[in-house]
Amino acid sequence: MNISFTKKQEEYISKQVASGEYQNNSEVIRDALRLHGIYREKVIQDLRKEIELGWDGPDSSMTMDQIIESKRKS
Repeated sequence: MNISFTKKQEEYISKQVASGEYQNNSEVIRDALRLHGIYREKVIQDLRKEIELGWDGPDSSMTMDQIIESKRKS
């Protein structure tokens, strides 16, 4: 597998290894992917919870256009 990084990302990875927290670049990337998976799962769970709240909640007296307009103003 070939992966390209920006200069800033490469510097970050190198700093993590230099800090002694990781032994090599691969450990940094594996940890980043693990954390990304945790974050992504949390976002999905939060979205499902909000959808469920909306689905089970009371009906709104506002039209869809009114709801959209109110969100644009806030």
